[in-house]
Amino acid sequence: MDIYLWSIAIYLTFLIGISAYRSRRIKTQADFMVAGRSVPMIMLVGTLVCTWIGSGSLFGGAGRAFREGFSALWMSAGAWVGIAIVYFLAPKVRRIAQYTVPDILETRYTPAARLLGSLAIIIAYLTIASYQFKGGGRLLNILAPQIDPNVGAAITCGLVVLFTVLAGMMSIVSVDLLNGIMITLAILVAAPLVLSSAGGWSELTVTLPATHFTLVGRTGIAQAMGLFFPTFFLLMGESGMYQKFMGAKDALTARRAVIGMIIGVIVVETVLAATAIFGAGLYWNDPAYRAADGTFNSGATETIILQLARHDLAPVFGILLLIGGVAIIFSTANTFLMIPSTNVARDIYQRFINPKAGEKKIILVQRMMIVLLAVVAYVASTFFESILDMALYAYTMVGAAVTPALLAAFLWRRVTAFGGTLSIAAGMGTSILFAILNRLGVDHIPLGFTTMPLDYEYAIYPAALASFLGLIIGSLMTPPSPEEKWRPFWPEKKQEA
Repeated sequence: MDIYLWSIAIYLTFLIGISAYRSRRIKTQADFMVAGRSVPMIMLVGTLVCTWIGSGSLFGGAGRAFREGFSALWMSAGAWVGIAIVYFLAPKVRRIAQYTVPDILETRYTPAARLLGSLAIIIAYLTIASYQFKGGGRLLNILAPQIDPNVGAAITCGLVVLFTVLAGMMSIVSVDLLNGIMITLAILVAAPLVLSSAGGWSELTVTLPATHFTLVGRTGIAQAMGLFFPTFFLLMGESGMYQKFMGAKDALTARRAVIGMIIGVIVVETVLAATAIFGAGLYWNDPAYRAADGTFNSGATETIILQLARHDLAPVFGILLLIGGVAIIFSTANTFLMIPSTNVARDIYQRFINPKAGEKKIILVQRMMIVLLAVVAYVASTFFESILDMALYAYTMVGAAVTPALLAAFLWRRVTAFGGTLSIAAGMGTSILFAILNRLGVDHIPLGFTTMPLDYEYAIYPAALASFLGLIIGSLMTPPSPEEKWRPFWPEKKQEA
């Protein structure tokens, strides 16, 4: 085993050791699900940044940056704007002091809204967890070509399950500050080194197409917005983020942490995309990154960051970047297993199957669900070839099915139980239908005046439209909700202070 694998093994052993140590503090459901509601600001910032920066950025976003240039940042920009809006919601979310987003959906709407929201989140988050496993498999294959990517994905899955089962959210927030530091340090060091290897900025602009340096790139504004809106809507309904707000010490801590998250995410994603573009300057004409017809192989371009770490940087810097990659994959995978397992344990098992279950029983059920859902996520990873497609599908599922109803709970007093529930059903149903048609090989849908491609870059358009129409029409067709439904979301002014 070479120095690269040894370094990663030591880092992962350290993380799992921390999780094992923290597991001794797990006494209650709140400890396991929301870290005992005692997370200080600096740790909350670290875990929020690590929640968002995952394989979607490391592989999907970097691969698109390689192929299309800086216009790939439209996908990141949607998240940045979404986080800015969340800044105003964070104190309200913490004040409600629930455990999950479906808790909020039932409080404002109906038990059916809770169940539908849980299903949408489970589908989306297992998709996200699955491509973290896929990313881990690719990383191990790059370091040790004798390890098949699918075997590597299974190894990643097992390690993530072990880490998450031990202490739940308590273990996640304990190590994410370290992971965040490693991620940031790794890419800030790597970017200038890769640019230098590519011949500097002047050489880069000669090697790459001019569209790599334009606002919307080669594909135009429609596809740019198709990248922007999934992450924009996802961030405003992202259960992992809200569950971590609920773990904050207080509402002020939650709001301050959002400011740190905005800064951290903008820096990390911009430099990560830039590093991939600098890597494109090195490998633009390399046949290893192209298919037989001369077009780019999406899967190959998505590995650019790890390839740079293994083959183009000095070992000390390569190891740092690879550990940063491991931190990205690991920190996101555990959160996106934690959230759906919480949904099953609390929003389905405790709410509908065994309402009288005790704390230890619920924690046991959740630990069992972490293992079961991880297996499902691993199997799901075989249904997509591109990590970017997996990311866009998952983002659309949450962004269309959950976010409109969740935002309306806090921002529109007139929304009704029927409107909110219909919105979730319409967004989820449209997202699933889009994926089925894409899987069946349908290329586009004629709309009379134009045609809509069934690429995942466009999935957000019909799904979000269906969700908002359901929300607005369903609410206006039914009587306003009674005060006990909306009052927790619209507290008296003195409570807002």
